[in-house]
Amino acid sequence: MESNINYNPSVTSVATSPLGGTWGAADYKKGQPRWCPGCGDHFFLASLHKALAEIGVPPYETAVISGIGCSSRLPHYMATYGMNTIHGRAAAIATGAKVTNPKLTVWQVSGDGDGLAIGGNHFIHANRRNIDLNMILLNNRIYGLTKGQYSPTSPRGFVSKSSPYGTVEDPFRPAELCFGARGHFFARAVATDAPGTIEILKAAYHHKGAAVCEILQNCVIFNNGTHDDVYSAPNRKKNAIYLKHGEPMIFGENNEYGLMQEGFGIKVVKIGENGITVDDLLVHDAHCEDNTLQLKLAMMEGPDFPVALGVIRDVDAPTYDDAVNAQIEEIKAKKPYHNFAELLETNDIWEVK
Repeated sequence: MESNINYNPSVTSVATSPLGGTWGAADYKKGQPRWCPGCGDHFFLASLHKALAEIGVPPYETAVISGIGCSSRLPHYMATYGMNTIHGRAAAIATGAKVTNPKLTVWQVSGDGDGLAIGGNHFIHANRRNIDLNMILLNNRIYGLTKGQYSPTSPRGFVSKSSPYGTVEDPFRPAELCFGARGHFFARAVATDAPGTIEILKAAYHHKGAAVCEILQNCVIFNNGTHDDVYSAPNRKKNAIYLKHGEPMIFGENNEYGLMQEGFGIKVVKIGENGITVDDLLVHDAHCEDNTLQLKLAMMEGPDFPVALGVIRDVDAPTYDDAVNAQIEEIKAKKPYHNFAELLETNDIWEVK
């Protein structure tokens, strides 16, 4: 892994910078980002710097690991440990880094192509195993670095360089894939919404286990406008709902709409009509182990439903890295030897003179 910092193992985890005081966003910055002007990666990178400063884990205890793609250039712009791996393998490398160094805070960054096509198997199993990773999925529904082919999240009928007559495939929906892999944390934000992005990044850090954050972002060159319904603040006010644990599900330009349960589904209602009050609305429970309602919320899409933003699922569960390291310690304690020299001494020993 490359690093732009001087690591001193004697330094504690107190969130102070070399100049004194707390860590600031600038302490996590490195280099000049090389993305197209207006690319959603710029917005996300700025939010990540700010979120890390608020979290307070020092750069020398942080690793950012990516695969290949436009978004996967991100580790180059982080003053932390970082690694730009091969296509689709970010989760595999991040897993190894976390399991072998449990105290390291690991952020995995992938695009929708890198993370869900060649990297899809790793994505599934990192969630199933519940490895303590912060898994960022930057979703612009296109392959940008390789110049505009459709990706696993491109909608059916999407016209691209690799589908000139429109795709004949249904896309992956990241939330559905995460939930289906028994994921315990899923959140969503829009790249242009810095407060919303910072909020879910902080929640992902505090979650113990695999934490998937889907970031809806724009590719101005090959898929401009793909998230227009929620990309601007006015559109988010109309077309998105911010879910907060323990709060009623309200949305709209004037908070005039809400979500209610209808049978086994969800319906949009207008507050004040037909005697409906805020007390009739669903209250978000991100910690409910039964993910039925959380998945329905995560899968909502227009024009009849708002896009769900915020932390949708956040449930505690045993993590792979804790379990495997505990197992190692348990087995070591039962063995009569703990290193190679002790192993040799467990057998008959004689000296040849």
